Amino acid sequence: MSGKTGAKVVPLKRKPCPICKKPPVTEFLPFCSKRCADIDLGQWLGEGYRIPTNQSPEDPDAEDEYTED
Repeated sequence: MSGKTGAKVVPLKRKPCPICKKPPVTEFLPFCSKRCADIDLGQWLGEGYRIPTNQSPEDPDAEDEYTED
């Protein structure tokens, strides 16, 4: 193998921190700091973020469509 293929290597651009839009830090990717990572975790734990579902809000006790047997 020659090691030269003629293909260009393009470095990936890092997206900004989803909380404050500052450049991310490797230790806390994709966030810029522990503070922003903790804010995001708090959003998940406090149900600030939700995954869409077909379940209606009027029937919170309805069985999930995808249950394991």
